[in-house]
Amino acid sequence: MTKRNVIIIGAAGRDFHNFNCCYRDNESYNVVAFTAAQIPDIDGRKYPAELAGKLYPAGIPIYAESELPRLIVELKADDCVFAYSDVPYQRVMNMSALVNAAGAHFILMGAKETMIKSTKPVIAVGAVRTGCGKSQTSRRVIEILMEQGLKVVAIRHPMPYGDLVAQKVQRFATVEDLAKHKCTIEEMEEYEPHVVRGNVIYAGVDYEAIVRAAENDPNGCDVILWDGGNNDMPFYKPDLTITVVDPHRPGHELNYYPGEATLRLADVVVINKMDSASPEGIQTVRESIMKVNPKAIVVDAASPLTIDFPAMVKGKKCLVVEDGPTLTHGEMKLGAGTVAAHKFGAAELVDPRAYAVGKLAETFRIYPNIGTLLPAMGYGEQQIKDLEKTIAATPCDVVVIATPIDLKRIVKIDKPSVKIGYDLQEIGHPSLVEPICEFIKAHKLEKKGCSCGC
Repeated sequence: MTKRNVIIIGAAGRDFHNFNCCYRDNESYNVVAFTAAQIPDIDGRKYPAELAGKLYPAGIPIYAESELPRLIVELKADDCVFAYSDVPYQRVMNMSALVNAAGAHFILMGAKETMIKSTKPVIAVGAVRTGCGKSQTSRRVIEILMEQGLKVVAIRHPMPYGDLVAQKVQRFATVEDLAKHKCTIEEMEEYEPHVVRGNVIYAGVDYEAIVRAAENDPNGCDVILWDGGNNDMPFYKPDLTITVVDPHRPGHELNYYPGEATLRLADVVVINKMDSASPEGIQTVRESIMKVNPKAIVVDAASPLTIDFPAMVKGKKCLVVEDGPTLTHGEMKLGAGTVAAHKFGAAELVDPRAYAVGKLAETFRIYPNIGTLLPAMGYGEQQIKDLEKTIAATPCDVVVIATPIDLKRIVKIDKPSVKIGYDLQEIGHPSLVEPICEFIKAHKLEKKGCSCGC
């Protein structure tokens, strides 16, 4: 039998998962390469033999996505599997045209073969774009489950940007674990909010091994919470799927891959940020939900902002630092820091672009529409140093930190600063409590009285 040569087009996450689920140890295929995009400095590595299985004793090389046309020809690729998220439909079909013109099939893998079945009940939280508010939604879901006396173990969408073998299965239970696993800022932004609340969260590379470890966590496990990344579909078969939409970016829910699929999969759709979005934006996302998933329960929600020292912002020149991925491939123009700075009376937002150095200056070149915000890029040590230098060089009165973590713990900031916080707050009914209570009953998990009073 002739094997089909495969290139997996990815960004160090979904690509590895699809390989592990469908190609590792599969004698019908020969994966000749991965390509990498979206995340800086993740090409030029190998998917290691220790993870790749018996068919790949030398591992699998990872190239820059820009080399794809050459690779298809030189490696005689039959199939190219597109395997990363938060991409506009136009870009996906441009990639398809490139692949088809080079002679290969262009493949988008579906949920059936890429969702692993857990032995525990699973709630999945996803979104239609990066930056919709998955993190605060996940925290709210965990809060509701914990109120019922249930032990929740979270599993986060992958961000394996370092030593892939060492990152096969990672468990985070304390802030110290973040340092032990040499986490980037992007990883800490997702893991730290869980561990500081007393939750255990897993992540890594091999999501079959990860879920089996989580199911048998030493602290106990009643429910698995899938904490999604970007706008990707879950890696596990959910028993309840919650998808977050963003009325600040109306229409994106039907125009980005695979966000629309995530919306169509939802049992519950959360319309977030209603406290700061326009009525027109809210109406647009409502119409989108009705168009593609009219049976979903729709929860109205806000993400009210908190600030530790509001008086420090009033009348001042502010440098706003936001979550990196939300501003870059998430394309957000209006983050929590911007909203808070205006709300609390900032005189102006200082434009950091003229003062950006090194990797951060490169980020602004790649994503020229970021505007007057500073993305907290920290995929590597050099980026963290460049972020620190850029903040130091930017003339401002106060730094408004709107990242999910305490950035000052990682980056030295020798200027006055304030920290922005935000949590999910449901508006009226239905809330998240009702479908989660139904989930608890369906899986016979009751330990306390029902939160919804039913």
